[in-house]
Amino acid sequence: MKIPRILVIAAAATLSMLSPAAAQKPEPLPVMASFSILADFVRAVGGERVAVDMLVGPDADAHVFTPAPADARRVAAAKLIVVNGLGFEGWLDRLLKSAGSNAPVVVASRGVTARSNEAAHDHDDDDHDHDHDDDHDDDHDHDDHAGHDHGDTDPHAWQSVANARIYVGNIRDALIAADPAGRAAYEANTRNYLGQLDALDRDLKETLARIPAERRHVISTHQAFGYFTEAYGIAFKAPVGVSTEQEASARDVAQLIAQIRREKAPAVFLENISDPRLARRIAEETGAKIGGTLYSDALTKADGPAPTYLDMMRHNMRTIAEALAN
Repeated sequence: MKIPRILVIAAAATLSMLSPAAAQKPEPLPVMASFSILADFVRAVGGERVAVDMLVGPDADAHVFTPAPADARRVAAAKLIVVNGLGFEGWLDRLLKSAGSNAPVVVASRGVTARSNEAAHDHDDDDHDHDHDDDHDDDHDHDDHAGHDHGDTDPHAWQSVANARIYVGNIRDALIAADPAGRAAYEANTRNYLGQLDALDRDLKETLARIPAERRHVISTHQAFGYFTEAYGIAFKAPVGVSTEQEASARDVAQLIAQIRREKAPAVFLENISDPRLARRIAEETGAKIGGTLYSDALTKADGPAPTYLDMMRHNMRTIAEALAN
């Protein structure tokens, strides 16, 4: 059967219109994040325009991460690298050097007012409002700290939602610089996500404000919650400093146990990245109850209770509020 010429022309015209549209759909921008919380921020801002990989995955501890040769190859394939900075990734400089990457590195914490390690180690002071290290220059993001030591800075800035807003703005700007054609999408995604962060921040403040003042102090496994304390008024003490690679001395543990008994801290919390045995021992020796598991430095897998940053902060809020309610 002979096909009418007009149909052939119409079909060709339709294909000519479809083909450019198909060709215009960009390949996702390959982005490497240093750990799971940053990867979640990148996905929230980047949407379908990014393909996000991460070096330290769910439930894994970035403090003790040791890059493998395969990680260097993954970094070399990325067009943008997103890191926390503030000394969190003590292994980063060596990895970037071995990868030979020329990709831009965005320091997500740039612009955050950093807390000092001295404040993070102070177990005796519940009031951390004076602990900001205003003189810290966030340009020290690639300082080559020995091992996984964080130097003078507490790197866990994402534990304040106000700081998470800064992270997201930095990631948006870096994605726009790497992929200018995606500006409208990145800006729209960011507006939507910032709205969700604002709602989260309000919920945290309102929920935790209802906890009686005498019960607003708890024990965690390591000092990851200093920014949370400043933002939401729940004082955390821990036998280990800001890096889980440090070990608690017998003297530190004894002092902490004595302080818990003296102040009658109501709960001890486990963390998904830390060995729970020390926290359980402290709970047994002080009579404080195990309040549950908090998520500090890593998200969970998709089927866990904290697969996104929003989920993580809400889980921690509920867990703390329930443990301290009675």
